[in-house]
Amino acid sequence: MPLATPLLAQHQSAGAEIGEYFGTLLPTRFAEFSPEYAAARRAVGLVDSNYRAVFSFSGPDAQRYLNAVLTSNVRDLKPGMGAVGLLLNPQGHILAEVETLAQADRILAVSHAMVRERTLSTFNKFIIMDDVALEDRTPATATLDLVGPRASALISELAGADITSMAPFSHIEATMGLISYLIVRHTWLDQPAAMLIVAREHLTPLWKELESRARAHGGSAAGMQAINSLRLESGNAWFGHDFDDKNIPHEAGLEHSHISYEKGCYTGQEIVERVRSRGHANRRLSSLQFLAANPPAPGTKLLAEGNEIGHVTSAGFSPVLGRRIGLGYVRREHSAIGTRVDASGIPAEVIAPPLLAKKSSA
Repeated sequence: MPLATPLLAQHQSAGAEIGEYFGTLLPTRFAEFSPEYAAARRAVGLVDSNYRAVFSFSGPDAQRYLNAVLTSNVRDLKPGMGAVGLLLNPQGHILAEVETLAQADRILAVSHAMVRERTLSTFNKFIIMDDVALEDRTPATATLDLVGPRASALISELAGADITSMAPFSHIEATMGLISYLIVRHTWLDQPAAMLIVAREHLTPLWKELESRARAHGGSAAGMQAINSLRLESGNAWFGHDFDDKNIPHEAGLEHSHISYEKGCYTGQEIVERVRSRGHANRRLSSLQFLAANPPAPGTKLLAEGNEIGHVTSAGFSPVLGRRIGLGYVRREHSAIGTRVDASGIPAEVIAPPLLAKKSSA
């Protein structure tokens, strides 16, 4: 059974269409696709991102411990700083995508609720002689995201914070009346964006306030259909959709964004270094466009001259191109831009993201 956002009943009563994303029931769209796409593209989109899991690590060994099990450099994080990395198994396969946020007395680790139990179990398994206290804060925590070129202005108005001057994954505490929340600097389509972490009991009033402010900035709440189209146009992979425990980082194109090569040993490092020294993975996550009205479903085989060369992982409509696009794994020898492939009967072509700068459309 899928999980559900704590705001599900509220969204349904407002007439939102609901779908499953990251193993969680979330709004596909609140009203129409086009204005929600335009809001997140040109103004500000408020996103219900309650597909996340949140863990807390405290104790004198917490930082050293996380540095030893994640691919990111947690060792050098000071309070207020953050990083994104991967939790790998010894074979180098991706168990979870993990964002670490260093605070004065603990480190928060933000991952995906769809693999919450496995992630918690893996973290626990590696705590042996370490003086680390691990707490699962997921049931008491909620997250919302603000994306789009007006997101920074909304945050400035709401909290008096300038996220444009903050480093990626850095974070600050803020308040709205009696509600305390954390603002985490993200990046969306090469522009400042934010993840807000709040106690679940305060989620509804924060959502309502942000929705009102988004409208005042020319934006709106944006469903996952619009967010999916935009992230495909920029070539961004999603955990659980485009990479998971069947993939290694280099296949998913995460070797530069999620791995520190200066931090020392961590679980799965041997495989990462072996692929790095070889210079390539045998297959690579690639952007695709589908030359037909209907896109192939995730898992559809990709063929070249009748031979299987990969498979589709995600698809959606691109207003920029006016056609369906997606992501999929393609064998290295077929991954050049412009290569034509067959998505099990649907003509497809390898393309180069990001598409967003090519022309403006909504």
